[in-house]
Amino acid sequence: MTPLPKIMLAPNGARLTKADHPALPMIPEEILDTTQACQALGVDGLHLHLRDQDGKHLLDADAYSGALKLFRSEMPGFPVQITTEAVGMYEPAHQRHIALNSGADMVSASVRELCRDDHDVTRAFYNDCDQCGIAVQHILYDVEDAKLLTRVLDERLLTAPELQLIFVLGRYAVGQKSDPKDLDPFLAWLTSTGLTPDWAVCAFGPSETPALVRAVQAGGKCRIGFENSRQHADGSVAQDNAARVAELVKACAELA
Repeated sequence: MTPLPKIMLAPNGARLTKADHPALPMIPEEILDTTQACQALGVDGLHLHLRDQDGKHLLDADAYSGALKLFRSEMPGFPVQITTEAVGMYEPAHQRHIALNSGADMVSASVRELCRDDHDVTRAFYNDCDQCGIAVQHILYDVEDAKLLTRVLDERLLTAPELQLIFVLGRYAVGQKSDPKDLDPFLAWLTSTGLTPDWAVCAFGPSETPALVRAVQAGGKCRIGFENSRQHADGSVAQDNAARVAELVKACAELA
């Protein structure tokens, strides 16, 4: 399995457009350019969202396959994780199909969304991904999601050090504004379960940088970019994704 990168770029997300920020990358070529610029600053992985011709969220196996081919040609060996996020548009069966049939070896998937189907079906899907060598990063919005994952994931996958998690901070907070302390319940859950996964954090709003620094201090990894925040820690708007990465890298360097 491909381990999580230390700093994964999430440059666009599912909903934002250039009306939200003119430097938001929408098409694969723009995402490639953005990723290359951020790689030069320390990013070592990409969280990939695609859009259709109208700029709307797209989960399409052929589209993903084409985008992955582009990245493998232009950035060989660079880890690319595809999203299976539903965004209220796709059912679990389609999400499972995308994960298994896009040619990706890294996917992110919300246990909350997948468990809209029977839990046995979700459990079988996780096992299928494991057998295919596909690393699933489980999206957890709160500790209830974490507890749900422990019920639907086979014990051997749950306790494996290769288990990949992402703790999402601030998604359902007022104004989608996270706080570094939002990580504490997840850390308490890890301690109580004794699990030692490969985990990362993403955080919404202007506290993205301090929240990610908190994750690094606690032994976690980071996902950063316009998907979650277009603001620096001081509240100013970043020029582009690279500027967000630069602030995080600088803040982490100051920890040493």
